[in-house]
Amino acid sequence: MSTAQRPILFVSLPESGLLNPLLVLAGELARRGVPDLWFATDEPRRADVQRLAAASAVEFASLGEVFSELSAVSWTDEVYREVTQSSRFKAHRAVIRQSYRPDLQAEKYRRLETVADKCEPALMVIDCVAGYAVDLAIARGIPYVLSVPFLPSNVLTSHSPFGPSYTPKGFPVPHSGLPFPMSPAQRLTNRLFKLRTLALFLNPAMGKVLSEDARIRKELGLPSPSPMTRIDRAEMVLCNSVPELDYRFDIPAKVKLLGAMVPPLPKADRAEDDGGVLDWLDAQSSVVYMGFGTITRLTREQVAALVEVARRLEGRHQVLWKLPVEQQHLLPPREELPGNLRIEGWVPSQLDVLAHPKVEVFFTHGGGNGFHEGVYFGKPLVVRPLWVDCFDQAVRGRDFGISLTLDRPQEVDPADVVDKLTRVLGDPSFRRNAERIGEAQRAAGGRTAAADLLLGLPALAATPA
Repeated sequence: MSTAQRPILFVSLPESGLLNPLLVLAGELARRGVPDLWFATDEPRRADVQRLAAASAVEFASLGEVFSELSAVSWTDEVYREVTQSSRFKAHRAVIRQSYRPDLQAEKYRRLETVADKCEPALMVIDCVAGYAVDLAIARGIPYVLSVPFLPSNVLTSHSPFGPSYTPKGFPVPHSGLPFPMSPAQRLTNRLFKLRTLALFLNPAMGKVLSEDARIRKELGLPSPSPMTRIDRAEMVLCNSVPELDYRFDIPAKVKLLGAMVPPLPKADRAEDDGGVLDWLDAQSSVVYMGFGTITRLTREQVAALVEVARRLEGRHQVLWKLPVEQQHLLPPREELPGNLRIEGWVPSQLDVLAHPKVEVFFTHGGGNGFHEGVYFGKPLVVRPLWVDCFDQAVRGRDFGISLTLDRPQEVDPADVVDKLTRVLGDPSFRRNAERIGEAQRAAGGRTAAADLLLGLPALAATPA
């Protein structure tokens, strides 16, 4: 006879790109009837967690309201422009300056402490950006698993020229959008990117933030951070990618490449699809799907340019555009929209759309989830990179023959977009490559393999009564 295992505590920031893979994994465990599942995130995601209840429940643990300074969705327009500017290093620097807030991280840490006191987890499963949760797990000696919705090199490559790294010397630094191997000029750019990142932390203004961080960490009894600590101390790293989507390097054994974390499909019930999106897809012959994630903020000029893209595709392809309701006021009058364009503020399931056989190409911002999910379903891509990791995914997609990238992502030139879409749609090699890598992703096991790996960890082994 054995005692019941203690809880598994999932922890994530509220951003969809970080949260969604963990929702899928927690939902898989709930369907299996695994008991004592807890999920800690910010209050606005309560309903998303509560919907996971199946053969067992998932207890929602609130970490309070979203701190706007830490949430990309709620950043000011000025900050948004800074983090999405054309200079990749300046955008990278802007993200660090905006998100490195020791005081706010400490507040989330304290709230998570209360949750941990209540549920006493045997294991934590943490999104790789939730540094406060990693700190708590290490401070309390709680075994933890890291969730990575990016390419494996994103968390295994140091941003410092002198820091430890699991990738070889000269590997492209994350957020640089550089290829591998590189030309001499690109190698210099890569080196400078790391040196400039190091210099950023030597700046007097950043020095004050570092001092504040050191003070808070001492107050909380936390050790000084190290670039690879979150990887080194993790029991396991679950990465939602496959080797075929990153440049080749030796991946540590604890890093498990599982492909996109996709729930059972169809996710949407057609009876609840009030807009009839899925029925509409059934009736088409060829559809271009445009979806740019939850962070992208288009201007009136960019919206007009994308409407013109649809107009130029009329007679050849239908266009389904997921455009948030709050941005739809930027559209021209309805009577001026081309007849092949369908605009939805919400689709019942983006995964069901990507899985649909009539969808021929995915026009995306190239975020970690969308990039991997598109290829999971064998769809070639056209990428308008938004920021940081999007450029890294875009260059790999191009090099592996599954996508093309806009020449000037900050602008939306209809001629450039139509050219890229036409080339991807007209060259069958893009689809063949996407289908081949999609098959590799499905074979990697996704949510089922991740659940099996979690449940096999020693931390969850039942102990004798």
